[in-house]
Amino acid sequence: MLNRHARGDGPMAKTLPVSVRMDPETKKAVEAAARDDDRPVSSMIERILKLWLRDNGYLPKEGGL
Repeated sequence: MLNRHARGDGPMAKTLPVSVRMDPETKKAVEAAARDDDRPVSSMIERILKLWLRDNGYLPKEGGL
């Protein structure tokens, strides 16, 4: 059994793991974008998702913009 920290729900948890399925073309595009932006694929996916969520009103706009 995993402890609270290993499960990602302890007091120090900043992110939670998520499993996502995508078609090969999308995966290649995300990998290329991540490489071009010098970041891990998971970070690129999170960035793209956050931008979409902000643009569509699911997350607040940063800096009041």
